[in-house]
Amino acid sequence: MNLRKIFFSVAIILAAATSFAKTKIVTTIFPEYDWVMEIAGDKAKDSEVTLLIGKGVDLHSYQPSIKDIAKISTADIFIYVGGESDEWVEDALANAKNKDMKVINLMEVLGDKVKAEEVIEGMQAEEEHEHEHGHEHAHEGHEHHEGEEEEETEYDEHVWLSVRNAKILCNEIANALCEKDSKNASTYKSNLASYTAKLDSLDADFEKAVKSGSTDTLLFADRFPFRYFVDDYNLKYYAAFVGCSAETEASFETIAFLAGKVDELNLKNVCQIESGNGKIARTVIQSSKNKKAKILTFDSMQSVTTKDIKKGTTYLGIMNKNLEVLKEALK
Repeated sequence: MNLRKIFFSVAIILAAATSFAKTKIVTTIFPEYDWVMEIAGDKAKDSEVTLLIGKGVDLHSYQPSIKDIAKISTADIFIYVGGESDEWVEDALANAKNKDMKVINLMEVLGDKVKAEEVIEGMQAEEEHEHEHGHEHAHEGHEHHEGEEEEETEYDEHVWLSVRNAKILCNEIANALCEKDSKNASTYKSNLASYTAKLDSLDADFEKAVKSGSTDTLLFADRFPFRYFVDDYNLKYYAAFVGCSAETEASFETIAFLAGKVDELNLKNVCQIESGNGKIARTVIQSSKNKKAKILTFDSMQSVTTKDIKKGTTYLGIMNKNLEVLKEALK
């Protein structure tokens, strides 16, 4: 009798463990993590959601630790960007223990909406067009040749900075949650609908801001990861470097070109991203006729930390702040 009781007690414990087994979700960057939390809603507590790049490290310079690889290995859902910076993912997935893992590659989901990086007029390409990962640039509308061979096209990884892309990607995440946790599918679908409505509203606000602006051009004395964003609203831009550039010092020619554009277009603002220290922006302003131009900062979400998340930082929150910066930038 005692053995029988023990057997049933163990069976109950095992059944309970199975019933309450948490869905393991691993994300590489902050936007992915926040989208998962929004779509999961109250059910997020029943999942184990991990953000790998949560210490303010840039996507382009991140290298996974052994602990990170182990997390991915047993994940039920793994979400990553899928660009040149994520080349390490292939090996991580090849050695994963969970062969039933649902893998979401953001760039793969977006398909032909993904854009090639471009070097526009006045932009300073990296030395010999060499990417920090050892890949050479080839940009849309530009053919670069070394000898007789055409360089491989490199695509812009910053897909999350388009609210319209976010809607597509959130739908894919919701489908994955429904697949792995079907009993809560109705909750995920409801949360997705609510979140999509907020993204639609923000999209409309951005359109309104652009229509109300007195200029249609942004000038970044910095890297430029906002290609998807400006294309959504037919904005023009000039910038010191491409979005994935490792350059931190602008050449005299680049400074002179940007300063000339400030004067030519009568721009009242010079922009940078959140990791910028303002040095290049200040130099551009001092080299222009408008010494009183303001430096405005757009947030590309590449420096968000777990501490920021605990303090309430969200994708929508950052994009709404970018909306206010945009209104100022387009004056």
